[in-house]
Amino acid sequence: MTWKLGNEIKAVLFDKDGTLIDFDKTWAEINRKGALIAADGDAALADILLVECGMDLSTGKTRADSMFAAANASEIAAHMVAHGSPFEPEELMRRLDQTFVEGAESPWPICDLKALMQTLAGSGLSLGIASSDGEASIRRTVEVLELSSEIDFIAGYDSGYGPKPEPGMLLAFAAHLGLEPSQIAMVGDNGHDMEMARAAAAGAAIGVLSGTGTRQTLKALADVLIGSVADLPALVAAR
Repeated sequence: MTWKLGNEIKAVLFDKDGTLIDFDKTWAEINRKGALIAADGDAALADILLVECGMDLSTGKTRADSMFAAANASEIAAHMVAHGSPFEPEELMRRLDQTFVEGAESPWPICDLKALMQTLAGSGLSLGIASSDGEASIRRTVEVLELSSEIDFIAGYDSGYGPKPEPGMLLAFAAHLGLEPSQIAMVGDNGHDMEMARAAAAGAAIGVLSGTGTRQTLKALADVLIGSVADLPALVAAR
């Protein structure tokens, strides 16, 4: 591996879905449930909403950079209303947020996240999570995965820092740690993650191929692509 993480990097900010947890295993059925809620029980409309938000109905896979892959509950709700949901956007957002919390109770980790985080923290790196999910759901996921002692910072779309791909969540992480954005590496599986890193002038943008993003959608935005977060220790060890 020719690319390595520079010694100036002091912290790593992770996306959650597709990066730390398996996107489709965690979210496919919950997204189906959310679409049926948004369709007010109309199964045909629910299928339309699923397709419009990025799901392949036959495989359950989610398309790279689609609404389900990259957007927050507010954006997904507005998109579903624009494509036929009978609810007002704010009401649907509340219903979706409530449904999405279920995903926090049964996350499918990409790898042994406890061991990974302990290894990275043991290397002197501070660790955080920035997700388009709601903050309460992220915190519950961290609790379920028993990562509370390793994660120094959590931000969701509703934490007050602005949504991805705006730079706010990464800048807030830097301020929380007293670091410069150039001392932070962003790790994520979709374009919004890499765009947030660029907008914040992060020190590194690391794309993972374990989520909805593909080599084609990520290669122009990332400094380096790795298979999954399980490959991060090798980048750290190469410093």
